[in-house]
Amino acid sequence: MNEKPSAKFKLFSYPKLEPHNFGGLDKQDYETAKVVVVPVPYDSTTYYGGGTKQGPDAIIEASRHMELYDLEQEKDISKAGIFTLESLEPSKNSPEETIERVEKVISKILRDDKFPLMFGGEHSLSLGPIRALSKKYKDLSVVHFDAHTDLRDEFEGTKFHHGCVMRRSIEECNVTVTHVGIRSVSEEEAKYLKNGGKEHNFVFYAEREEKPEDIVATLRENVYITVDVDVLDSSVMPSTGTPEPGGLSWYETLDVIRQIAKNRKVVGADLVELAPIPGMVAPDFLVAKLAYKILSYAI
Repeated sequence: MNEKPSAKFKLFSYPKLEPHNFGGLDKQDYETAKVVVVPVPYDSTTYYGGGTKQGPDAIIEASRHMELYDLEQEKDISKAGIFTLESLEPSKNSPEETIERVEKVISKILRDDKFPLMFGGEHSLSLGPIRALSKKYKDLSVVHFDAHTDLRDEFEGTKFHHGCVMRRSIEECNVTVTHVGIRSVSEEEAKYLKNGGKEHNFVFYAEREEKPEDIVATLRENVYITVDVDVLDSSVMPSTGTPEPGGLSWYETLDVIRQIAKNRKVVGADLVELAPIPGMVAPDFLVAKLAYKILSYAI
């Protein structure tokens, strides 16, 4: 009886490109990996520029071309083990259902004592990891890198809009939120910050060049980092749906993250709102490199 074609094919070896996972790692093993990457291609509540559902794949593709040795840290953090899950399928029913799916995946990763790293997609997704982490860590702070505070109570008919994600996180999860790089606030959000939102919000505006140690001083022991890429100046990060001029530089962003990881325990992270521009790979590579730097500082 003839062998199956698939069996014959397994005997045939040939030069292959790097695998399509974060870092282009040859050998992935969930059981031994310290970090688990969760790609979520989703952009249902974006209202200006779309395309963030292409973000996770663009980050992973760019990451395959990174040097895995971190010159600053003098180590290769990929040796701790990084496992990339298959992309999570968003719900077609509602943003809330998609967030619930993300929460379930992150909760499983936390039960397995691993570090969750989510790639969005839009910022509404961050509520999923924050929900999961707040159940494990009762003293959780969120460091929210963003041009916007995302503190609206409701927008475009939903409380689970990407412009509401920090408001929901505070109300549902009893976290404190330290906003970094802010340079655009709605009137509703400004009133909220002056009144009922004072206790749970600390706002650092991009134009004021706040010191990293002042940011760290606002944080509880356990910290979740969420990076909306529009926190960066649009001259270096044009690939986002809600750009604002005057954002942070690469080194300013790293300085803050470095100090957070040095003085607090970083328990998870996400990078969201990358909307890739065809033919322009530099922003995609920047986000991949930033994700790797977060791991290098945190792990």
